[in-house]
Amino acid sequence: MKIRVPDHIASLSPYVPGKPIDELERELGISDSVKLASNENPLGVSPKAVEAICNQAINLNRYPDGNAFALKKELSASLCVEPDEIIFGNGSDELIDLIVRTFLLPGDEVLTADPSFMIYWLSARASGHSVSYVPLKNFMVDLDGLLSAVGPRTKVIFLNNPNNPTGSVVFPGELDRFIRALPDDVILVLDEAYMEFIEPGSTISGLEFLDYNKNIIVLRTFSKAYGLAGIRIGYGVSSKEIIDYINRVRLPFNTNMMAQSAALAVLKDKEFVDKTINLIWNQKKMLYQELERMGVEYVPTQANFFLIKTPVKGNIIYEKLLFSGVIVRPMDSYDFPDYIRLTIGSVIENEKFLMEFAKILQGFKSG
Repeated sequence: MKIRVPDHIASLSPYVPGKPIDELERELGISDSVKLASNENPLGVSPKAVEAICNQAINLNRYPDGNAFALKKELSASLCVEPDEIIFGNGSDELIDLIVRTFLLPGDEVLTADPSFMIYWLSARASGHSVSYVPLKNFMVDLDGLLSAVGPRTKVIFLNNPNNPTGSVVFPGELDRFIRALPDDVILVLDEAYMEFIEPGSTISGLEFLDYNKNIIVLRTFSKAYGLAGIRIGYGVSSKEIIDYINRVRLPFNTNMMAQSAALAVLKDKEFVDKTINLIWNQKKMLYQELERMGVEYVPTQANFFLIKTPVKGNIIYEKLLFSGVIVRPMDSYDFPDYIRLTIGSVIENEKFLMEFAKILQGFKSG
């Protein structure tokens, strides 16, 4: 090919998401499989969100509200922030990319924990910026290490809380100390995609610090606890000045009318969200107990997923589970080759995982 692309683009590898169930079943010739790889909502979709989508279908010939007025009004009341302190994205992934493109100048760098959500470094490097990493400590974000790594080129810090893939959180006092120690020319992005799943008192939201530090951006999503992963909508909350700058880069109709309507409906469906959270909490305890009974180590979580230590390389367990009709996430790409990541699913899904996982473990013991 004669067309040249920048070196920072040519050097990237595409992000590889978990495969859809239908595709895997076709490839492997299996059926009745369960997907516990992508941290999706095991209860499916709120009936109120489905109804809202159906009601909106008649208006598909129209462009969506580029300002998402109705959704923004509802969310601002829920979060006790001003409407112009909120921005919506085609998933929080888009907002991560918009933040990078809005605020980083040539020579600026991104700082983040390692491992953490891959989109942070992927967006930064796709825009030609360097990324510095601070390794986790005992599966937890090292806030002191991040502070020590802040240098004159550091412009944006991405902090995933709870962290993906480990499910760990930063403690409230430590986060407060970290934020107060940051230079005033650094933007801190607190990605709280799994915040709804944390147990009370475990951590604190970045929303609590917005009045103190105008350079904080809090990201949330409707993909997890709210069950709208397939329709792609997330949001960010920050100072009016920060939001104004990002809006100058954001494309006019980046969130479609179906996504806006569904998000507005599920925001009002407290019963569905509460049922989801309670299921995750209860099933998490059950999974812990069963794994302990098997003598299997795991990393405790504050999210809707967690890491499980495997007796052989995690990729081997992943492959064996695939052929048993259970889809989990291997952790090779996160430098945890001896682990798999399990999404906490429904009662039936979790029971299937435990049954097939136990068979695989027994096979290694017998062999």
